Amino acid sequence: MDISTIVVSYNTARLLPECIKKLRSAYHHLKCEEIFIDNASADDSVNLIRREFGSAHLLENKHNVGFGRANNQALPLANGRFVLLLNTDAFVAPDTLTKTVAYMDSNPNCGILGVRLEGRDGLLQPCCRYFPTPWNTFLYRTGLNRIFKTVQMVDNMDWAHDAVRSCDWVVGCYYLVRKEVVEQIGLFDPRYFLYFEEVDHCFAAKKAGWDVVFYPHTTVVHLGGESAKSDGVVTQSGRQLEALQVESELLYFRKNHGWGAVWGNVALTVLADALNTLKRVFKPGVALNAGGAWQHTALVCITFARTRWGTKATR
Repeated sequence: MDISTIVVSYNTARLLPECIKKLRSAYHHLKCEEIFIDNASADDSVNLIRREFGSAHLLENKHNVGFGRANNQALPLANGRFVLLLNTDAFVAPDTLTKTVAYMDSNPNCGILGVRLEGRDGLLQPCCRYFPTPWNTFLYRTGLNRIFKTVQMVDNMDWAHDAVRSCDWVVGCYYLVRKEVVEQIGLFDPRYFLYFEEVDHCFAAKKAGWDVVFYPHTTVVHLGGESAKSDGVVTQSGRQLEALQVESELLYFRKNHGWGAVWGNVALTVLADALNTLKRVFKPGVALNAGGAWQHTALVCITFARTRWGTKATR
């Protein structure tokens, strides 16, 4: 078996037919299997999978266990040399699987690979990313990265995205990982309910000596935020559920960078919210609305306490 594709479904029945049709059209000579995990969808996802994709494995959760944990559930069934994590809102091109597998076969130290991502409008999405730190996160939130231009930001879009490139982490909507990597370091830390699981996994893979690679010679169309829409308000920047994003960020910094980093992240986040409020105060012609910033500060502080200072998941 070449590829075991894991698809986590959560209220995206409208997207599954297109996602899987395009996936199967990209198999060509590769031997592939599909494993579906449904996270207690309230729509017709389970019936659709049974009806349309009966040859695939299907695991049904009684409640939503989160993205990372659901992917972990599929690993005992995965027989492929490679494990592909594919979102239901990600649509592969006809050459995506053959090209990415060929690259990994030719580069045995490539442990994790991501591809060029575009929206349906053809606009490039961030897909070759660098690890977050409390400092670069603070600069992004305040816009001060325009001054501190030498700091490596998480998303650097100022290049052509037309060449193979090593990076820190790639987006989990098309996440091709070598089976040896999973056997060595596991897949996702179950503490992350949603967000940061692939950041954390790539951090562990690179620490273990594997390369993480951005491969631009095929394109996956990615909508983004489709499952999250059914679970709450999605933020405009990053299309994320804010509370879960805050929690996962705290867990990530505490786990990988220690007490100093997680406390520094909280302090810089509070400072960023304060600076953003002050900018609105002194910006002519803009009505003051400080509520959003201080609500975010409160959310961060409350979540920090609920996670026991970034050590424990809340759900």
